[in-house]
Amino acid sequence: MKRLVLVGLIAALLLPLAQAQTRRAQPLEVDRVVAVVNDEVITSFELRTRVASVERQLQGQRAQLPAREVLERQVLERLITDRVQLQFAKETGLRVSDIELDAAIRRIAENNKLSLPEFRAALERDGIAWVKFREEIRVEIILSRLRDREVESRIVVSDGEIDNYLANPEQGDTGAVEVNLSHIVLRVPEQATPDQLMRIGARARNALDQLRKGEDFAKVAASFSDAPDALTGGAMGMRPLDRLPALYADAAKKLKPGQLSEILRSPAGFHIVKLIDMHGSAGAKAAVALKQTRARHILVKVNELVSEAEARRKLVAIKERLDNGADFAELARLNSNDLSAARGGDLGWLYQGDTVPDFEKAMDALKINQISEPIQSPFGFHLIQVLERRTEDATAERQRLTARQVLRDRKSDEAYQDWVRQMRDRAYVEYRSEER
Repeated sequence: MKRLVLVGLIAALLLPLAQAQTRRAQPLEVDRVVAVVNDEVITSFELRTRVASVERQLQGQRAQLPAREVLERQVLERLITDRVQLQFAKETGLRVSDIELDAAIRRIAENNKLSLPEFRAALERDGIAWVKFREEIRVEIILSRLRDREVESRIVVSDGEIDNYLANPEQGDTGAVEVNLSHIVLRVPEQATPDQLMRIGARARNALDQLRKGEDFAKVAASFSDAPDALTGGAMGMRPLDRLPALYADAAKKLKPGQLSEILRSPAGFHIVKLIDMHGSAGAKAAVALKQTRARHILVKVNELVSEAEARRKLVAIKERLDNGADFAELARLNSNDLSAARGGDLGWLYQGDTVPDFEKAMDALKINQISEPIQSPFGFHLIQVLERRTEDATAERQRLTARQVLRDRKSDEAYQDWVRQMRDRAYVEYRSEER
């Protein structure tokens, strides 16, 4: 059957079924350590497995593959960076429960228009072990939440920046334009020496030279880029032009589809951008309308008397009653630890950004009248139900809130790159590969 198309970086992390069979006469290779990251190790088996996964992903995109040793080096760096972040997540108590994991996998199955049993069977037919798949999805959720928690809190948007955004007519124009970009990032260490800058700059020029000679962008990205999406070809996907980092947006305005930028410089490093496609017109004013969602919820807070496990169990039991026809408003009044309990859990009309990211992501994924699985947020655990959706013309206050969100989105990628660079530079990493 056709291989399933999954969302985001998930596909790049799926683990393939080992196809090589060991002959009886051949000795078994003993696994070895290829890198030490703080107090944990990365093994040769982990590296080979991830390389095979990336190769399959790139082949699925019909991209040319880099040389094996180049790909191994890039994959090892990605494993190290992920391991550093996962260690920090563990140290700071960031976890993903089985209930939350099951809900996320159920959404992936629905995106593939399959039931959960059908989805599992399809994965296994494609040689993807279910247990490993679940753990890779758990890792992706943890990394996403870590980014929300650590990076978003670092982004500051001043009132002056909002005033300038709203006062500039061109800002509204770019909101009507969407661009599909691919990029390459060569990260520069936080305290880089002149020699390091020279060497990284030379690598950036080498990458651009290869692209100009006609090399496949995905192959060059997988060979050179330090961005999280490097091993999936550097594809950023379609985004509003006004929500891109200013460095990328300014470059994209000067490009036609298929064209490459020059080497761009930011505090994070060296960048190369390729414009894949552009929709909309820079002369068209973006419609000033905002999406709203009317939702209700049941919140169970976690405290010294109620553990996470107990909160989850309580909401699982309530969810079962709701699935069997119980009244949501009545159960909210009886069980919710929130001021909205008196209103049957009704939160009224919510704009984008009114709630915390975990809550909003879960809410946005729901269909009308659908009830979520228990969702964790900084406030506790929620059951969420979406009642209605609409768009509404923005007031002056809402225009400022929208402008603030646009400016936060612009800064988000750069802030994330900077945070990852700091985490990586501060980690103890020792390479033990035989080739090094």
